[in-house]
Amino acid sequence: MDSRTEVEGSMFETSHVLGALLASSPLLTQAWTSCLRANAGSASFVVDRSDDAVFVAFSGAQAAASPCAASSGLGGGFFEPVPLYSGAHELFAPLGRGEEDDGGKPQPVLLQAGALRSFMSLYRTSEFQLLISETQNKSVVLTGHSVGGCVASLLGLYFLCSSSVQPNAPTPASLLCITFGSPLIGNETLSRAILRERWGGMFCNVVAQHDIMPRLLFCPLNSMPNQFTTIIHNLMQSWCVSMRSPQCSRSKLHLPDDQKAELCQYISMHIREASAAEQKHHMGPYRPFGNYAFCSTEGAVCISDPVTVLKMLHLAFITGDASSSIEEQHVSYGDLISMISENRQFKKRLDFEEYETKSNYSMGVSLALEASGIGVQEMGAMEAREWLELSMCQRPKLNSASLAIKLAKVTPCRAQIEWYKALCDDDMGYYDCFKLRKTPKRDGKVNMNRIRLGVFWDKLLSMLQDNKLPHDFLKRDKWVNAAQFYKLLVEPLDIAEYYRCQLHKTRGHYLSHGRERRYEVFDKWWNEDKESSKKAADRKRSKFAGLTQDSCFWAKVEEARECLKNACGEKNPTKLVELWHYINGFESYVNGLIERKEVSIDVLAPRSSYSLWVNELKEMKLKQAHNLPSSSVLVGVTGGM
Repeated sequence: MDSRTEVEGSMFETSHVLGALLASSPLLTQAWTSCLRANAGSASFVVDRSDDAVFVAFSGAQAAASPCAASSGLGGGFFEPVPLYSGAHELFAPLGRGEEDDGGKPQPVLLQAGALRSFMSLYRTSEFQLLISETQNKSVVLTGHSVGGCVASLLGLYFLCSSSVQPNAPTPASLLCITFGSPLIGNETLSRAILRERWGGMFCNVVAQHDIMPRLLFCPLNSMPNQFTTIIHNLMQSWCVSMRSPQCSRSKLHLPDDQKAELCQYISMHIREASAAEQKHHMGPYRPFGNYAFCSTEGAVCISDPVTVLKMLHLAFITGDASSSIEEQHVSYGDLISMISENRQFKKRLDFEEYETKSNYSMGVSLALEASGIGVQEMGAMEAREWLELSMCQRPKLNSASLAIKLAKVTPCRAQIEWYKALCDDDMGYYDCFKLRKTPKRDGKVNMNRIRLGVFWDKLLSMLQDNKLPHDFLKRDKWVNAAQFYKLLVEPLDIAEYYRCQLHKTRGHYLSHGRERRYEVFDKWWNEDKESSKKAADRKRSKFAGLTQDSCFWAKVEEARECLKNACGEKNPTKLVELWHYINGFESYVNGLIERKEVSIDVLAPRSSYSLWVNELKEMKLKQAHNLPSSSVLVGVTGGM
């Protein structure tokens, strides 16, 4: 199989085939049946047991009927995005680390207020403990209709977070969360955290073509015109009544056509704006996560890429007449699932001639487009096809493979720096050799290799920031370890260049004013890779490390040398105490590194900056020992020098 055939195969199977598989399986029917029971009952959830799995369904009727959710002030109550507060933060700890924006500022996880309150209320009940007991070590399907899907999603996240923090926690053996017409529950940071943890595949959000509820929270609820809040209020009340009925099939409310058309146009406009902002990395209040199963009478198509999900939420909605079914679609998932399942074997898909003229790739896109309910002649069909192609071609994976090849090509640059380091270790160490440029020709080659490696890693970070790499990229030890090795090897050279050019005199010291952001990002990667960082922490060395484990070690040496120099001429006792406090702290820190053998042998080279600092410190302590009594303030600070 050549590479093109392999790519086409993956394109074909990622959307339409997965959607068809889901539609033909009993999962959706079983999950929806459990949702009907939950909506019709008086409890917040029901548990259904089958031979293969335990289904836990959460009621959407109770939450939809709450005053907060159904009030006219939609944005100020149930659907308001709020950060994780103290108790919730502990339950969802792996998600609470947050992400950084382009400026490196941490962005908090925001969750839908009503859903979070509902979950926390459930968490504090005895029924929740019984639920934990019912689901422990079993195959579990969590499900919910409407706002009940939000609580189901949060319970799924709770289980995943618990097993991540405590491997022996009482959690299901396997987990799948299926929601029907669920509103969005979190922001961009939550979506990225779920992708980072590789949990997206455990969530499947079933969305009908013209259901407004999964699209509602793209609108600015706090500033929504009064006529629309009134319509939505009435719709939610009507849906609640329909959910509580055993059939749960039809809304009892019939709105005037002009009102429905205006509301659909308003929602469509804001979905379009949200998807446009997403391409510019604007972090709005809500963003989808997990897999989305877009369903129409023509079939189902599964999409996992968040950007494509946003686009399809808009394009599927504007296809056909959304206003004609706005009252019914949200409570008609049972009819839709039955229709898809019944029609799948008998419906004629595409003309036979098209099968003969199209490749697997093109056929996969056409079938996915049809399953989403978007006809080839419909408005937005061309754009939808382009986004499906982009989503189905798995471009991020191809970019990742391309980066792996480029990493191999820059490996000789890294190897030459390692060779250079080995040559310098016994004299003054490669930090000082590079800083002083003892061998200009050789040092020039090392400098070019340093620059090439920096360009490669900056490009990688740019691609990651632009969502051009798989979202689980940082779960791959290969890249985390490669970034850590690069940082430990090359950052000392960056520090040397910084001080060689005297930049510390104009900008300030390296640690606070000169460190490249890439190294801060790599620090975060390494610290978040629990397995790698734990292995490094538990390792007991019998000989010195190949690379000093603190990549900023030489910047700290430079600051310590300046402190020692300043201490020689400082007359102010208060400032002198501060200087010696820093010097003694650094001395203790380095002694710990040396004792644990976490420094490279070049640190102890006879003419290294560190060895020179140690000698200067000894000389100064000897001088202070013979100083006049007026210097007694220093004796206490330096431990009786």
